[in-house]
Amino acid sequence: MPHPERTPRSAAAVADTPKGPKKKAFTAGAWQEARGLIWTHRKRLALGLLLMLVNRLAGFVLPASTKYLMDDVVAKGHWDLLPKLAMAVGAAAIVDALSSFANSQILGVAAQRAITDMRKDVEAHVMRLPIRYFDSTKSGVLISRIMTDAEGIRNLVGTGLVQLTGSILTAAIALGFLIYLNWKLTVVTLVILILFGGGMATAFKRLRPLFRERGKINAEVTGRLAESLGGVRIVKAYTAEKREEIVFAHGAHSLFRNVAQSLTGVSSITAFSSLVIAAIGIAMMLIGGSAIRAGQMTIGDFFQYFAFTAMITMPVIQLASIGTQLSEAFAGLDRIREIRRMATEDQEDADRAPLPDVRGEIAFDNVTFEYNPGVPVLKNVTFTAPAGSTTALVGSSGSGKSTLISLVMTFNRPQSGRVIVDGHDLTSIKLRDYREHLGVVLQDNFLFDGTIAANIAYARPHASRDEIKAVSQIAHCDEFIQGFEHGYDTIVGERGVRLSGGQRQRVAIARAILADPKILILDEATSSLDSESEAMIQDALKALRAGRTTFVIAHRLSTIRSSDQIMVLEHGEIVERGTHEELLATAGRYRQLYDKQYRFEKDRFINPGEDFTPEPENVAAAARVSSTL
Repeated sequence: MPHPERTPRSAAAVADTPKGPKKKAFTAGAWQEARGLIWTHRKRLALGLLLMLVNRLAGFVLPASTKYLMDDVVAKGHWDLLPKLAMAVGAAAIVDALSSFANSQILGVAAQRAITDMRKDVEAHVMRLPIRYFDSTKSGVLISRIMTDAEGIRNLVGTGLVQLTGSILTAAIALGFLIYLNWKLTVVTLVILILFGGGMATAFKRLRPLFRERGKINAEVTGRLAESLGGVRIVKAYTAEKREEIVFAHGAHSLFRNVAQSLTGVSSITAFSSLVIAAIGIAMMLIGGSAIRAGQMTIGDFFQYFAFTAMITMPVIQLASIGTQLSEAFAGLDRIREIRRMATEDQEDADRAPLPDVRGEIAFDNVTFEYNPGVPVLKNVTFTAPAGSTTALVGSSGSGKSTLISLVMTFNRPQSGRVIVDGHDLTSIKLRDYREHLGVVLQDNFLFDGTIAANIAYARPHASRDEIKAVSQIAHCDEFIQGFEHGYDTIVGERGVRLSGGQRQRVAIARAILADPKILILDEATSSLDSESEAMIQDALKALRAGRTTFVIAHRLSTIRSSDQIMVLEHGEIVERGTHEELLATAGRYRQLYDKQYRFEKDRFINPGEDFTPEPENVAAAARVSSTL
């Protein structure tokens, strides 16, 4: 169908796009998504937090034992305490290891389940968005949203959030011990850590936009790469490999610059952390040494203080990596939230009336449609296609034929006027109910990378093999399928690349016959067939059209001539309407197009100067190469 002219964006375009107002990294929507995830997995997270608490408490045994080791065992010579201390530390180490292993298993499973659920939910939502969204969004962007952004939530429902909570609890308990041991030294340590926290907050403020922008750049690069790979035949046909290489290189370098900036920020935080550790060590040497000299602390107290300082310092430093992970997770959730806020067709259908059955009468009532504001593609189109009739659409390229078909398939909605099915306005009934009665055979039919049988049965997945074979015989697929080694279990490849154009089209016709629709769309359904193949499936198309409301866009007169009505479109308006014979008799635009085909046939298929009487088979041959009708 025609679309407004769009200039393809390169993978690097995002780097050159003018930036609008900066968006908050942690938006209300992202927080709402995060709360929903945490609540859904609250039981596993609670168990993980309990295990984390046990793990951290077990970790206190070793630093607490240093005082008794130095003051009682070494200084006072109570060597009988040494085995007891060793047993206590060993038991704590076992508890530490077991709780850590159990925690990683529990939270790891929770994270993977959350990622899987999120991917399923986002994919289901995306697939139910209106067609207009897919027309304006690259598939690579959507793939990135479904697969990459969902991956980030492992840091919320996995170990990241629990580690953050555990680190805060550890720091709080350790802080209590430190104040008890030496409050002066603890005040100095806290001042240093507060300065460190302020530095991290500033760093994260600068890093969060980078993580958000990285997702956009990655989606652009992925989208462009998917286009290049999907159109590799065109790329090679025009020797455009180097151009695609340059475009991808620009995108890859944009991604590299973003990652490099992020790494610089994280490295700065790590280097700053080293300075914090050094500053705390210096403070401990000066203040702690003075306290020992003054008799305010013992050697054991000093070692114990040192050990607990490590327990409060390391969690704070860990906040750097955990904070980075959570920033990425929230950036991904924010992008997912943007998609999930878009209304799906099912949501739009919620208040619409069901459509239990369809007879197939389609009517357009003064319909106007435009892709770009002020540039109408269809103008005040009015007609009726009775149930079971065949309506052919002819006209020059860009006249609005495919757009009219897209309105019949409800891929687009008119700006004004109504599209009516069996007396019901399509805007008032559920799209799913209506589309269950649609069947399509397009010029470029899409086949999935699977077996021939699976592609034929796509509309009816539970159809039996006998039913599949029956419709294949009608569509004349059976003859070439039987020639394959694996028959109906032959893999067709991505987009059906292992089949010829004519074979793909016959498979699509078989698929439509099996669907048994009430409303049938044939958009150049025989364009990829040679004369012999076309002759074989004309009967199949007639059988398919029988009793169904059919819309035909075709350049071949063999399909158009038998239509109940033919509509000639020019510049979005119906300029002529009638049967083949009626339109020929009016000597209007249809007759001009019709005669143009015969002139072409005369010049192409017979000697110049001879008397010319067109034969049906010559008409079909001429029509095959004409792009007028």
